[in-house]
Amino acid sequence: MVNEVLLETLREIVGGQAVRRDVPMSGLTTFQIGGPAAVVVEPASVQEAADVLAACHGAGQPVRLLGLGSDLLVADAGLPEVIVRFAERFSDVVVEGSRVTVQAGASNAQVAEAVCAAGLAGYEFASGIPGTIGGAAIMNAGAYGGEFRDVCCSLVCATPQGRIVNLHAWQACWGYRHSMMGDAGWAVLSATLQLRPDSPSEIRARMDDLAQRRAEKQPLEMPSAGSTFKRPAGYFAGKLIQDAGLRGFRVGGAQVSEKHTGFVVNAGGATARDVRDLIAEVQRRVYEMEGVHMYPEVRMWGFEGEEWDRVRFEDEA
Repeated sequence: MVNEVLLETLREIVGGQAVRRDVPMSGLTTFQIGGPAAVVVEPASVQEAADVLAACHGAGQPVRLLGLGSDLLVADAGLPEVIVRFAERFSDVVVEGSRVTVQAGASNAQVAEAVCAAGLAGYEFASGIPGTIGGAAIMNAGAYGGEFRDVCCSLVCATPQGRIVNLHAWQACWGYRHSMMGDAGWAVLSATLQLRPDSPSEIRARMDDLAQRRAEKQPLEMPSAGSTFKRPAGYFAGKLIQDAGLRGFRVGGAQVSEKHTGFVVNAGGATARDVRDLIAEVQRRVYEMEGVHMYPEVRMWGFEGEEWDRVRFEDEA
């Protein structure tokens, strides 16, 4: 339960319309699954974001950070925490020469369109990645040979206590779907990208090609959280799942995609429990057949045992 004193403080910081109670997370995630969040707060500036985090920390109120919910499964029971959402109200894109400064809530598609119009290349790889710049920074988002760390030169972040921190790119310690900010629970508030001049028509052609390739191979027509599993070293997740005979496998309304077996989709009316149970069964069968551990790329909030990300295998202590 979020106390009324903190709620009033949050309203004073961001405005009453930007603080909502009992918000269904099914409407804030691309899986279209999830129970209600106790409170959702949407800051519109770096200072508002820092002040919100400081207020929650001072009140002893746990916080979760949300973008467009594109890599997330929320439990059916919902979330008791304050959700600080960086999305439409926090999405400015400023182009200065070959550098672009972007607020964390701007979508990757929005940024790709803006820099294409400005004749700046280098962000095409992310044009079809669902989610925000903030999420791309936290997860070092990548596709088609490009990664976020290839183009980012600096970040503005906030600690859980609300302290604003400026980071050089090397300080982010990016790895595969990993960053220092994620480990520390820091909020990414903005990122500055270093891009290169190019013809807008050439940039557009590359973006269109990637969009076509995505549409042909990925189940974009169905609700999902994107690629469900991290890539196991030396393997492709989709092939392991297909070889285990799991194409189209269902648990309730959750299904291994017929189009791309690396995706778990909401085939209609799926619950978070359906998805979690399906993921666990995929992990079990792939391990039994191939001896390979499958680690979810999708974040899971509100489940019993918060750190759950895979089944425990018999050979593990």
